Order: sequence, then structure tokens, then C-alpha cells
Amino acid sequence: MRVIIIGGGISGLATALSLEAAGFRPVVYEAVTKPEPLGVGINLLPHAMRELTELGLLAALREAGVEIEELVYLTKDGRDIWQEPRGLAAGYRWPQIAIHRGKLQMLLLARVQERLGPDAVRFGHTLADVESSETGAVAYFVDRASGRRLESSQGDVLIAADGIHSAVRRKFYPDEGIPKWNGVTLSRSTTLITSSPGGARMIWAGHSRQKFVAYPIGRDAATGQTLLNWICDLKGESTETPPPEDWNRKGDRAALLSAYDGWRWDEIDVPAIIRASGDIYEFPMVDRDPLPRWTFGCTTLLGDAAHPMYPVGSNGATQGVIDARVIAFHLSSAPNVETALARYEEERREATARIVLMNRAQGPDKVMDLAEERAPTREHDLDAVLPHAERAEIAAGYKKVAGFDPASLNARPSYSLKERPE
Repeated sequence: MRVIIIGGGISGLATALSLEAAGFRPVVYEAVTKPEPLGVGINLLPHAMRELTELGLLAALREAGVEIEELVYLTKDGRDIWQEPRGLAAGYRWPQIAIHRGKLQMLLLARVQERLGPDAVRFGHTLADVESSETGAVAYFVDRASGRRLESSQGDVLIAADGIHSAVRRKFYPDEGIPKWNGVTLSRSTTLITSSPGGARMIWAGHSRQKFVAYPIGRDAATGQTLLNWICDLKGESTETPPPEDWNRKGDRAALLSAYDGWRWDEIDVPAIIRASGDIYEFPMVDRDPLPRWTFGCTTLLGDAAHPMYPVGSNGATQGVIDARVIAFHLSSAPNVETALARYEEERREATARIVLMNRAQGPDKVMDLAEERAPTREHDLDAVLPHAERAEIAAGYKKVAGFDPASLNARPSYSLKERPE
């Protein structure tokens, strides 16, 4: 079976590895001419780590990232809202790992080229068009640098993992328009610090209109310093989505320092972290509406091309990894491509749509907004107005919707026909 993957990001490369483990030889086409380890930090939740472990990547990911042991929600003045163990400490059979996005992508790329050969990823191939029928798909490409036409590729299956601005999605939904922005701008960077606040834990502070997030994603072996990934979310007045060329633009350090002046408590000094950081970049917090259909003939959507979601609950990359494993499982076990893609979509489309919509409602971060609404200052008794049972229900409910309730995840059958040893 000839499988074409459009997009060489995390989801596309995870799909290539999943298909290789299932006995296929896919080819990945990526628009970027030269891969570089760009980006900042992401979290791989236990349901993603289960899949990556079964692909033989656990040891490499542990070496490259940091195992997260705890999640802490705080008010804007540092009061505890919610704490919970994460990863192995929470009873999962797999850890939760925070890692630099670029480092993860380069690790996946190296494994794809190691297992499928150096030509398994074709760089500099920008998708110009796709034709799809019940018997196969054809992808047409142009050279990103020169614009000249490149050789087309014909396959039995085409999997579109080309992100939130997916050209394949736009082919089948030409009137959808640009992504939806909720008015929140994410400013992101990393800072080298002597030690991570609270060790291997994730910190969420504030509320949906102004939030600070921080967690370690690596350590400098020479100096012993921790690389802290941090995000500042600020909601503005406008909700008109900025054009794509304005994404990933340099952020305003002075404006952030002004907005977060006074955010200091216990081991955390937000202004000091911002001052000491590297370059700061801004991104709009965007998603798209869930789709009624992903599959058209022998072409289907995957990852952010299928279900871009707000970065709430650390589920974006994780859901792309799970998509990859599910589609590989069904392509290897179904009697034909049509049945495989139907089973993949049946299993994943509504499940991810629920997460998209729940993230719009703040997902597990909802406890922060409730704390701000009911107990905005230290004079208010947070425990009296936001009972612990209500907080626990929000946390547990999100895990069930997002597919990482510990008991259910630990008990679920594997998507591997044969697990790859470490």
C-alpha cells in the first residue's frame, strides 16, 4: 500500500513511525526546505507517551525532556486552587514528559529517516493541489523556493497532517475561512534558571484573561541549570484574527513586564523570569470549528489539520500522536482502505470535537476562572465558595473527555499489533 503523508511536523512524523511499525513504507512531503528545531515547550501527556513508548521512543524522550510529576493551579496572587500528581506519580503506566517542540520534532525526524531511509521525508515540497477518489489520491507539488512544479505523487492513501492552515482541508472546505481567535495572545519564551519552581511540576496561575504558565523542558548538563518554558496569556479587545504572516512575531517584553508587575509569590518571580528570557514570540490563541467529515475518497485529515484546538489542557500534540496510531492500526487491520478510513474517523472525529469544544470552555483551567469570580482577593475564603469536590470533578471530567483517565487508559487495549522493544 502506497501511503502519502502531507506535513512533516510532529503529527506527520508520528504517523510515519506508526505506519512503519505496522508494516508500511509511507513517504512524508514537507514544505520547509531545511528542518530546524524551532518552537518552545509542549507536554506529552500519558496517553501520547503510551503510544510513543510502544514505538520504542521512551528512553530517548526521557533523556531529551523532563518527567512532570505535579500540576498546580494558582490564583493571580499565588493562592492554591488545585494540585494533582501527574504521570507515573498519578498511577499511569507511562510518564508525562515536557520537552522542547523543536527537539521532539528533530528526534522524530531522525527515527523516521533511520527506520524508513533518508528519502522518506521529502523537503521543499509545497502542496499545490490534491485529487482524491475511491481508488487513490494524487498530490501535486511545487518547489517552495522557486515555485517550479515538482513531480506529483500517487498513493492508495493520502493523510493530511499539514497543520491549522492545512491546504488539504482548504481543498475540501474552501469557504471555511481563517481560524477563529478568542482575543487572547500567547507570549512564549524560555528562561534558564538555577532550579525549577517546585521541581518537576507545571504551574498555571491567574485566569483566562491573564494567565502565566511555566514548566521545565530540559536541563543544561554543563551548568545544571533548568530550561523553563513559560507562557503569558493576555486577552485584548479585538477578536479579529491576525493574518498568518503576523504569527510568531516578536513579543513586547516591556508590555509583559508592566502587565505582570507584582506577580511574585513563594518560589516564583514572574517579572524576573520574563526579564531573563530569550526572544519572546507572540501567537494568537486560535482553533477551528469541528468538521462534519474528515475523509474524502482515499484522503483524510489528521492532527491540527483535522481538529486544531486551543492550547488548554496540553492536548494538541498529544491528540495528533493518538490520531497517528489509530489510523495506522486501522489501515493494518481493516479489509480495505475505505473501511480503514471510516473506522479511523468514527473513532477519532467526535472524540476530538468534544475536546475542541471543552477547551473553548477552558477545559480543566475552568477552576481558575471560578476562583477569580468567586474569590478574587485574599479576603475571600476560596474553600467556602469553591468546594474541593467541585474542583476535583472538573479535573476528572476533562481527563475522561480527553482520553487520559488513568484507569481507562491503563486498561485500554494497545494499538500495536506488535510492540517495539526499548
